[in-house]
Amino acid sequence: MSTRTQSVDTPAGEARITWHTARGARLVLAVSHGAGGGIEARDLQALAAALPAHRITVALVEQPWRVAGKKVAAAPKVLDEGWRGLWPALAKPGLPVVAGGRSAGARVACRTAAELGAAGVLALAFPLHPPGRPEKSRAEELLGAGRPALVVQGGRDPFGRPEEFPQGGTYTLVEVPHGDHGFAVPKKADITQEAALGLITGTVAEWLTALEV
Repeated sequence: MSTRTQSVDTPAGEARITWHTARGARLVLAVSHGAGGGIEARDLQALAAALPAHRITVALVEQPWRVAGKKVAAAPKVLDEGWRGLWPALAKPGLPVVAGGRSAGARVACRTAAELGAAGVLALAFPLHPPGRPEKSRAEELLGAGRPALVVQGGRDPFGRPEEFPQGGTYTLVEVPHGDHGFAVPKKADITQEAALGLITGTVAEWLTALEV
């Protein structure tokens, strides 16, 4: 595996891609961060470390607002503009690209997957609704992705527990037991933090390997 960082100009400003390139890669998994943090998130770092061994290149994407050092995420429309603007760089290796992200990044991937021709969608900690506001559902974004999708959701995520997700649709949902929105698990839980991350990386690797691209 080799690692490099690339700056990309987009209509929303300068974005950044950190490539974790697999030898003999068969596809690219592009994943962006949420509204409350960057690519240092535990799940994104775990995927970047684990997936290249499965011939999957991982591109960790930093949205322009994050690159600019702002503390508040841009509006959804601006996030989508940034993602669209860097997509050609993600597709340049000539491999199928799976669009992904955590939280707000997962929403961006769902909203733009069909128009950009993504091979699939990975939604990590999809924010189904604001905490305590289940009536403000964003399920239509997930259901309207138009691509095969994998949702990985913490069992105690206040933005949407697994049992709250709608049935049907072209997505698979996998629960991380006791995980919160950042997939942190309590020390008293019957699953360790390391095992929780292993569940995430193993599930994603298996799903991507089986994906018809």
